[in-house]
Amino acid sequence: MKIGHIIVPAGDLDAQLAFYESLGLTTRFRDGDRYAAVTDGTTTVGLADESQQPVPGRTVLTLQVDDLDACLESRPATEPVEGPHERRAVVTDPSGNPVVLYERL
Repeated sequence: MKIGHIIVPAGDLDAQLAFYESLGLTTRFRDGDRYAAVTDGTTTVGLADESQQPVPGRTVLTLQVDDLDACLESRPATEPVEGPHERRAVVTDPSGNPVVLYERL
């Protein structure tokens, strides 16, 4: 298991990118006006419009796991969904914060 990235809601992706780049982060990837990833070289922050947010309007931590089904066996979660690069589900920590667990395809 490893920390994947943190996903931050982005209503205006250009403005969000400009803000994080002004802080010294580098754009790693951009998918039109839907999603962009910025990094400090170690940690990645995803900037996502509403259509790309696993939990709309919430900042979420993502954790890459080796076996998604095994991680979901003992805890309540959303039904796993398959994207173009991963299979993922959302669980909630004891304080109510959403956490995305994902397995690369």
